[in-house]
Amino acid sequence: MRILDQAVYVGPSLYAHFPVIRLDVDLGELEEWPSGKLGTAFTDALIAALPGLHEHTCSYGVPGGFVRRLTEDEGTWMGHILEHVAIELQNVAGEPVTFGKTRSHGATGQYHVVYQYEQEEVGLEAGRLGVTLLHSLLPPKLRPRGSVPADFDFAAERDEFIRFAQRRALGPSTMSLVRAAEERKIPWIRLNEQSMIQFGHGRFQQRIQATVTGRTPHIAVELASDKEETNRMLANLGLPVPQQRLVQQAEDAVAAAERIGYPVVVKPFNANHGRGITIHITTAREVETAFEVAREHSRSVIVESYIAGEDHRMLVINGALVAVAKRVPGHVVGDGKRTVEQLVEGVNEDPRRGIGHEKVLTRLVFDHQADTMLARKGYTRETVPPAGERVFLRSTGNLSTGGTATDLTDLVHPDNAEMAIRAVKAIGLDIGGVDFLTSDVTESYKEVGGAICEVNAAPGFRMHMAPSEGRARDVAGPVMDMLFPPGSPSRIPIAAVTGTNGKTTTARMLAHIHKLAGYHVGLTSTDGVYINGQRTVAGDMTGPVATRMVLSDPQVDVAVLEVARGGLLRAGMGVRHCDVGAVLNV
Repeated sequence: MRILDQAVYVGPSLYAHFPVIRLDVDLGELEEWPSGKLGTAFTDALIAALPGLHEHTCSYGVPGGFVRRLTEDEGTWMGHILEHVAIELQNVAGEPVTFGKTRSHGATGQYHVVYQYEQEEVGLEAGRLGVTLLHSLLPPKLRPRGSVPADFDFAAERDEFIRFAQRRALGPSTMSLVRAAEERKIPWIRLNEQSMIQFGHGRFQQRIQATVTGRTPHIAVELASDKEETNRMLANLGLPVPQQRLVQQAEDAVAAAERIGYPVVVKPFNANHGRGITIHITTAREVETAFEVAREHSRSVIVESYIAGEDHRMLVINGALVAVAKRVPGHVVGDGKRTVEQLVEGVNEDPRRGIGHEKVLTRLVFDHQADTMLARKGYTRETVPPAGERVFLRSTGNLSTGGTATDLTDLVHPDNAEMAIRAVKAIGLDIGGVDFLTSDVTESYKEVGGAICEVNAAPGFRMHMAPSEGRARDVAGPVMDMLFPPGSPSRIPIAAVTGTNGKTTTARMLAHIHKLAGYHVGLTSTDGVYINGQRTVAGDMTGPVATRMVLSDPQVDVAVLEVARGGLLRAGMGVRHCDVGAVLNV
């Protein structure tokens, strides 16, 4: 089986109304070997490698449909199998694609294998890895020479593929905002390889970077990143905060700890995700060690008083508290039989845990911080903890380091809710996450104590969207409603013109009419891109790149798109929806 060619469709095409990849595949002698003829040795190994294939509905329309196609009667052909493998590999990597179809094309044994993708590079790599996997499962006599590396290990390749996909994927918070936009039929464009997204078209657009929006003041983000200044500002407003000192030298850190009084916390001045933090430090030697750990992440280090209590993240959006989660650091629970290392392996078998942001929880890992946490208890990885004992591998409850979350939104005391809202407003954020330590969030901090450790710009949403316990919260919806209040527009009118002769003339006429009517018009044509009558880019600009230029321009009120018929066939439309479509000279 060989991939002869490939095509990537960025928008509506002959095959689907959404982005798809087409692989032109030659099965060679496998045309004579459907799955039924290959037998259970092949099909069982395939399903063992990708158990999620059980959920594929295929032509039967119900889970298990594809497995029936594989195993019933003569089975199905390798092109069709590759289609489902490419889809499932993307699913495994966290991309919820479902569509595919395979059709014979050209000479005997040649097929168009079409499947949905979210990220172009990931979709193409899924096809390539799928071919290698299928070759590896074939009987040796059917396996082309050199088609499978000698050291091929699918489990290792799968995990590397997941990491490959995650390096390119939108994070869970950004993706939740994209999904919320799609639910509201708000168009979106990914602007870079990170998490910068444009929602809406032309003059109605709004931008985000992760959970920072175009409306988030720069000074507020800078202030939130300055933990010392945040602490001082909140204290000046009478909000509860720990005592704090900023230091640059280890001896100054020890002196600060002694002035504040033990126990203390040592953390980087401007790191995030719980990196470099050491809590409940009780000796000068521990302060020195913690200082060096924190210095790996920041030149300046903060020493602050240790506040006893549980860690809570309080999410404030547009002046309202929308979610509260109690966070528990990554840990294992002893059973009196297994070592810490074996307990970690058991926890990581939880299907909810994955690599990085692949799933709702992150796998526990052993590293310097985990070993340090164990050493403080006199434990090693080989220690067998007593039954029921919780053994922590992290000092902070970040989900990105294996922590868990419990939703407490409906239980938070009104005083604590008001405190969080005041703190975020004081910093100036439209979206902010307050890290609040207290023994009981259901009681007022005025009665039981507590303190705000940090106010975070760009707070993560994952703990609220998929808590380990409690109710999942829609936290992306309030953001989209802030950016696009119900009833407000997100799309500009779009006219698309294709066909044979007259496309450019017709498109220019439409653009001119709209300009005379007082609109800022974006025009794509065979001689360039025009914004309000001024050519900004010369050349044949009738494809998806030009479409994106026009729709990303914040001045544009109306888009007129000349679409080349050849480009339409090769790459699809550059936009998912148009208000008017004209096909000339039919």
